[in-house]
Amino acid sequence: MQITQPLHSAILISNIEKSQHFYSTVLGLSKIDRKLKFPGIWYQVGNFQIHLILAATIIPDAVDCEKLGRNRHLAFSVANLEAAKQQLIAHNCPIQMSASGRSALFTQDPDGNIIELSE
Repeated sequence: MQITQPLHSAILISNIEKSQHFYSTVLGLSKIDRKLKFPGIWYQVGNFQIHLILAATIIPDAVDCEKLGRNRHLAFSVANLEAAKQQLIAHNCPIQMSASGRSALFTQDPDGNIIELSE
């Protein structure tokens, strides 16, 4: 087997409108068409897609709330971490700076899914 590239990551959500606001407006991701019949939203980030899938039940899986980076998370590179931080603050999103001291922060979407932004 030879894996050649990542394709997508699926994230469970409980509310389409709240998630769309977070991923479209707060993070500024580009929504793309999807032709599937079950509810959800897809986003394109470079050659990678994020598939938000509506689920009846979301089970929080964070094991370390003190250090969000030690939990499952999705990471994105940003051009300007301070601008990203200010965008999150403007939308009342939780922010936790990386405990390692590197130029990165962690936030959570409306369902508690952890997102890392790194410069």
